[in-house]
Amino acid sequence: MSEPEEARLPQESLQEAEDTPVFRQVDLGFARLLPDLDRSRAWLLTMDGTPQSYVDLDDPRHLEFEYVQRLAHVVDLCAEPGLPITALHLGGGALTLPRYLAATRPGSRQRVAELDAGLIALVREVLPWDAAAELAVEAADARACLEAAPAASADLIVTDVFGGSGGHTVPATLTSLEFLRAASAALRPDGVYAANLADGAPLDFVRGQVATAAAVFPELALVAEASVLRGRRYGNLVLVASHRPLPVEALTRRTAGDPFPARVVADERLVAFARRAPVVTDADAVPSPPPPTGAFAV
Repeated sequence: MSEPEEARLPQESLQEAEDTPVFRQVDLGFARLLPDLDRSRAWLLTMDGTPQSYVDLDDPRHLEFEYVQRLAHVVDLCAEPGLPITALHLGGGALTLPRYLAATRPGSRQRVAELDAGLIALVREVLPWDAAAELAVEAADARACLEAAPAASADLIVTDVFGGSGGHTVPATLTSLEFLRAASAALRPDGVYAANLADGAPLDFVRGQVATAAAVFPELALVAEASVLRGRRYGNLVLVASHRPLPVEALTRRTAGDPFPARVVADERLVAFARRAPVVTDADAVPSPPPPTGAFAV
C-alpha cells in the first residue's frame, strides 16, 4: 500500500502546516492525525478509522473523550492535589492522560508501554510532549511491562489498551486474575489501579472483570454513563481498584458534574452487579466484545 502524500511530508513541513491532516501506516494499523478546526494545535488520532486519542498541545488539561475525563478524575483523586506520583500507563496512543498528569502533578515520574513503535514515532514527531516531563515512552507489550515492573513501585497504574481488528477490543491477556495480581504487586500499598473497559448488554465481560478484580483488590468502583450500565448501549466503563478505601463520594460528585454525567457503582451495588460472574483466569480469558459496526467510526 502506498502512503498518502501527507505521510511523506518532511518533519519541517508537518510542523509548519498545523492544520494539515497527517496519514501514516504504523505497525498495528493506519493512523490519521486530524486537526480540530475549533481549537488551535489540537488533534484527533484515529486508528483504522476509530477515534483513539485527542490531544491539545497548548492545553493538556483539556480532555475531549468522556472516558478520559473519568480517568482524569482518578488521577486527581489518587493523591493530594498537585503531589507528584509515580505512574505506569499500559497503552499510550497520543499520550493524552500522561500529558494531563504531567500538567496537574508536576514532577511526577511516568512510564508508558505502547506496543506500536511506529505510532510512538509518529506522536513524537508531530505531537511532541514536554521534554521537561519525566515521561518515558517505550515500545513494549503491556502485560510483559507490568510483570517486569519492580514490586511496590507505582502509585497509579492505568490500563487503556485496545487491540484486535480495528483496535476495538481489550486483549484477553489483560483481563485475567494473573494480570491483576501482577498489577497489585507493582502498586504501592495505597496505590490505585484503573482500567478503561468496553462492553454492551448484557455486560457479561465487565461483570467478569469486576468479579476478577474483587478477587485481588478489596476496594472497587465502576464508572460509566447510566445508559451503558443499564445495557441500553455499548460504551466505555472505567474500573477503579485499590487496597485502600477509594474516594467514592468525591468521584461521584466529579463524574455527576461532567458534560456527559456518569454514575459510580460501588459497595453492595457493585457486589450485586457481579454476583454470578466467574473469576477470569489466563486459561479461560477472552477479549472484550467488539462494538456494533460503526459505533466509533469517524
